[in-house]
Amino acid sequence: MRCPACQYKDTRVVDSRPVDDNKEIRRRRECEKCSFRFTTFEKMEETPLVVVKKEGAREEFNREKVLRGLIRACEKRPVSVEELEELVIAIEKDLRRLGPSEVRSEDVGEMVMDRLMKLDEVAYVRFASVYRRFCDIDAFIQELKQLQNNQEK
Repeated sequence: MRCPACQYKDTRVVDSRPVDDNKEIRRRRECEKCSFRFTTFEKMEETPLVVVKKEGAREEFNREKVLRGLIRACEKRPVSVEELEELVIAIEKDLRRLGPSEVRSEDVGEMVMDRLMKLDEVAYVRFASVYRRFCDIDAFIQELKQLQNNQEK
């Protein structure tokens, strides 16, 4: 491993720790020439998870894209970024557990909304309004009534 500071080719591992449910190893390294310390990650290669869009296009699952949508929905809400990151990790794990390497974008959206509803109802309505493309106030009111009925159960 080359040192990012001086490009010297020999570095030593100072510390190693498993992360992300033992799927990655975080290594703290030190350059033997300039003593610069840096972190590397060793990760098991997984088969790509492909999302099939409504119009048939396929793209690789992008956890950052899901996280950005959640952050937007949770603006000015008492939800931490850490909670949202955990939510995205849980969704990706569930999608991988389902088995097929291709999932429909509708399934991803529904998983996000199910979890977001439990986390913050206002953020859920914001996300749903964009995801379901409410075209008028009636659709918005119907979603709110459904949310209220779910709460009463």
